[in-house]
Amino acid sequence: MGIWNDRKLIVNCLPLAESERAQFIRAAKDIPQEFVGDSTQRGSMSWTAAVPEELKAKATAVIGNIAPEECAQCPKLEWLQTWSAGVDKYQRPGILQPGSMLTNATGAYGQSVSEHMFAMMWAIMKNLHIYAASNPNAMWQDAGRAISPNGKTALVIGTGDIGSHFARLCKNVGMTTIGIRRNPAVEAPGVDHMIGFDSLDDVLQYADVIAMCVPSTPATRHLLNAERIASLKPDSIIINAGRGNAINSQALADALAEGRIRGAALDVTEPEPLPADSPLWREPKCLITPHVAGGNHLEITERRIIAIALGNVRCYANGQSLDNRMPLKG
Repeated sequence: MGIWNDRKLIVNCLPLAESERAQFIRAAKDIPQEFVGDSTQRGSMSWTAAVPEELKAKATAVIGNIAPEECAQCPKLEWLQTWSAGVDKYQRPGILQPGSMLTNATGAYGQSVSEHMFAMMWAIMKNLHIYAASNPNAMWQDAGRAISPNGKTALVIGTGDIGSHFARLCKNVGMTTIGIRRNPAVEAPGVDHMIGFDSLDDVLQYADVIAMCVPSTPATRHLLNAERIASLKPDSIIINAGRGNAINSQALADALAEGRIRGAALDVTEPEPLPADSPLWREPKCLITPHVAGGNHLEITERRIIAIALGNVRCYANGQSLDNRMPLKG
C-alpha cells in the first residue's frame, strides 16, 4: 500500500451531493473524512481543489487536483487521487514523498475525448472547418472534394481508454483500425491489428487517419517528427488529443502549408496555450480546440470520476491495492 499512517484522514475535494457524500462515508468505514469540495462547481467545466490549512498536518489522503506544491505541505500524505487522467505534474521528483500512492481517473474520459476526436475527424473529412471559417466573410463557395471514412484505415497510437474508444467509433463507420501500444500482445476493444511502437514506421504510409493518444514521456516527445510526417499519405489527417509534445509542431505546420497532408485536428499543443504567432493558428487546414476534449463537458464523465474515487476509497479503507496507480518519477 505504500506509506502507512495509523491515524488516517481523507480530505475529499470532490463537488458531491449529499447522497454521494453518504456513499463515501460508508466506503471509508471508520476512516474520518472531511468534505471540502464546493457542490456548486458540479456541472462547471473545471473543478478546484485545496486542502484547508487546519487539515494539512493531518491529511493522509486527498481526493482532488490540489496544487502540486500543496502536497509537500501535507507531511502525512500517503495517497493522492486525482480527477484527471494526466498526472505529469504530480509525478515529478519532490512533489510526493517516495512510497506515496498516486492514482488517476483513467477510465472516466474515454467517451468524451474520443467523441471530440471523432467529430474533428469528420469536420476535416467533410471540409466543415473550411466552411465555418468562411462564414464571417459570407463566402458561398465550394471547398472541394470531401472524403468518407468507410474503407479507410485509422492508426491509433496509444490504445488505452481513449484510444480504444476512438477505435470503436472508427469501426462503426467502416474503418480498419491499427493500434500501437508498448505491449502489442495485449488486445484492446475496437482494434483490428495491434503492433508495437517499433513497427510505427512500417505502417504510417498506410494510415488515412493518425490518432495520437499517448501520454507525455521522453519516448513520445516528437514521436511524429518531420521524417514521419513526410511518409504520410497526401490525404491523411492527423489528430492529437493526448499530449501536445507528441508532434513536432513546426514539422506539422510545414506539411500543412505545403499541402502534403489533408489536415490536422489538435486539442493539445506544444506549448499550451498555443502562442498567438504560431503558424498553426493561421493554417486553414488545421482545426484547433483549447484542450477541451476531456474536462467535465459530459455529465457521465463527472459520474465516472466520482465512481473511480469511491472505489479507491473503499480499497483504501480495506487495505487493498488501489486502481489506476501511477508511478512516481525520480
